[in-house]
Formats: sequence, C-alpha cells, structure tokens
Amino acid sequence: MTLYDWPRAAAFGRVIPKTKIYEHAGANTGLKDLFVREVDQIVWSHKLAPETVNLAATRQVAEIQVFRITARTATLDPAVLRAIDKAIPFPLIFEVAHGGRVRLAAAYKRPSEADSARWVVGDYFQGDWQPEDAPRTPLPVALNMGALYERLLEPLVAGQTARLVPGMGEAPQTPFTPAAAERPVSLEERIAQAEAIERQAREVERIKARLGREKQFNKRVAINAELRAAKQELERLTGAHPGAVVTNE
Repeated sequence: MTLYDWPRAAAFGRVIPKTKIYEHAGANTGLKDLFVREVDQIVWSHKLAPETVNLAATRQVAEIQVFRITARTATLDPAVLRAIDKAIPFPLIFEVAHGGRVRLAAAYKRPSEADSARWVVGDYFQGDWQPEDAPRTPLPVALNMGALYERLLEPLVAGQTARLVPGMGEAPQTPFTPAAAERPVSLEERIAQAEAIERQAREVERIKARLGREKQFNKRVAINAELRAAKQELERLTGAHPGAVVTNE
C-alpha cells in the first residue's frame, strides 16, 4: 500500500488537543475514554488545497486535510476517526502511526445533499502497515481536488476489499452488468460494492461460527445450506470464480 510524500508546500504541522475534538464532535464519556486509551497525539499535518498543490477546487472538495494520529494501540476504533471527521468540515486522509509503522485510513466524505453545511461520512478503509521509513511516492496525478481525493481513496478501497476476499487481487473489481462495464465505474459505486462485500464477508464468518458451535446433525445441515448461500452471495458480489472466495469446510 502506497504512502505519499505530501508536498512540502502543504505542510501544516499543528498539534490538535483532544479537547478540541471532544468539543466539536460532542464527545460523550465513552468516546473520551477511547481517545485516552488509544490516541497519544493528533497532528494536522498537511493541508492539500488549491494554493498548496496547484489544483482547482471542486464543489464537493475544496480542500483535503491530512491528519497524523500517533496511536497507543495497534488497532484504532473507527469511532475515533469518525469523531475527528465530525469535527473537521473537510475530507480527511489519516496517517495512523504505531510501533514504528504507519498506514493510511479514510472514509468517503461528502456534503449532504439535504444540507450542504453537513457532511456524510461512510465506512472506513485502511491500508496495510508500512515501516515508518518506507519509500513514499508523489501525489497521484489529478486534474482537480475532487479527482485527487478519488485517487487517494481508490487504493484504500481496493486494497481492503482484496484483503477481505482472497483471490480478488489488488485491482478494483467491478461486477456490474455488461452495459455498466463499458462505462467508467464511479468511486461511489466502488465504495458501495466494497461495503456490501465487507457486510457479506462478516455474515459468512458469523454463520461459520454458528456452525462451529452447533452439535446437532440436522441443525448443522441447515446451517451448512445457509453458509453455502452466503458464500454464493459473496462470490456474486466480488465477481470471483466459484471457489475463489471461501473454501468449504
């Protein structure tokens, strides 16, 4: 998974107190406890904007902010990222650092169609852990800020889907109709597909756990049939050939 060499002109480097996130996100006691347990420091590290990356703003993406979170734990609860997203009225890309490693995380964030002052935040996608000193690549080529945001999100969406479903590979999968395959697939469609795959993969694991606990033969037969149907739906969503998604036990 790529780490980006954020432009020097975009450097911001402002430490954000957790209390500011609590204030703007309306944090309750449980969320504050999460921040205390899991977050060491939050830095607003870079501001990707027309004046710092020389790309025109779009209606949905005027700027992209990069936040670096130094985590105290190897796993970071999505509620932490969501609280920061709620506090900052721009699309965000997170760099999460822990134990000498770093990875990217982000959710697709867009203005609400009903109220442009509010933001809609989707599910979070995370990249693979990389060493802190791993080589970084320049920002992807894009025509405007909206396109840059899509280029930054696309590998996160494709990579997480590939990890959920062995055999998919790194390329984004687009199992739509033949007519749809002839047109470019939007980021929204890829994200919707990735979210559906993740939900179905969780459903497969849930049924497998039920099967592992069940001792009665007739109930195992019924659960096995349910598991086969769930696997077939997962294969349909991924467009994978039969048997490429999950092997029968």
